[in-house]
Amino acid sequence: MKLTYIFHSGFAIETETCLLVFDYWRDPACVMPSLLAAKKPVYVFSSHFHEDHFNREIFSWRDTVSDIIYLLSKDILKHRRARREEADVWLAKGSSWQDGRLKVTAAGSTDSGVSWVIEVSGKRLFHAGDLNNWYARFLTDDYPGGSVFSPEFGIRIDPGQEEKRYLGELKDIRKLTDHFDVVLFPVDGRIGNGYTRGARQFIERFRTGLFVPMHFVASGFESAWRMKEFTDAQGIGFWCIAKEGDTLLVQ
Repeated sequence: MKLTYIFHSGFAIETETCLLVFDYWRDPACVMPSLLAAKKPVYVFSSHFHEDHFNREIFSWRDTVSDIIYLLSKDILKHRRARREEADVWLAKGSSWQDGRLKVTAAGSTDSGVSWVIEVSGKRLFHAGDLNNWYARFLTDDYPGGSVFSPEFGIRIDPGQEEKRYLGELKDIRKLTDHFDVVLFPVDGRIGNGYTRGARQFIERFRTGLFVPMHFVASGFESAWRMKEFTDAQGIGFWCIAKEGDTLLVQ
């Protein structure tokens, strides 16, 4: 299969039988026209309604692709970002859908919407959406417990409880599987110290063939490469994405 980095959390994965597009937002390298021209069935996923994960432009692809299926998180419908008839499948945590090419299960998130567990062409893929340990920066050795103020989000949060919620979501995913061939997961330097913590906790719990960082646009490509030392230590492949439009072949 061939992976293409589009932007932020947006990726395309092309197999022998179909093309999967995840969390399209922007296309700085203009890779989508050639991808959509591949004459393969297209499956479009959006994990939640946030503008950096969902763009209504995806619906215009129907004009040029005859065989296209939209699988969207139900929170997009709840927030009125799309009409019910615009998607073929609406999914919430715990729901699944399949056809003759792939099987999709919606897992949980620590933000809005869902994460995706997908089986296609003999591979098992995971796209995290916004599932992550987002408040890891506060979980230092001297963290006293209880709530703290998060300047990034402008709210008081309890990072200890948030981590428990995150680990609970991972436990639920473990009920589905304990391994993935490809994992696409946020490595976002804006979190601050400990920004790889959520990703490290994930690979500690799931056998992973290839780890692909995402959601790093604000902190830069090299910030995401920080995760490589941890994947190397576990013998896991890592994609050092260097620019929009980068591609990688996976056996």
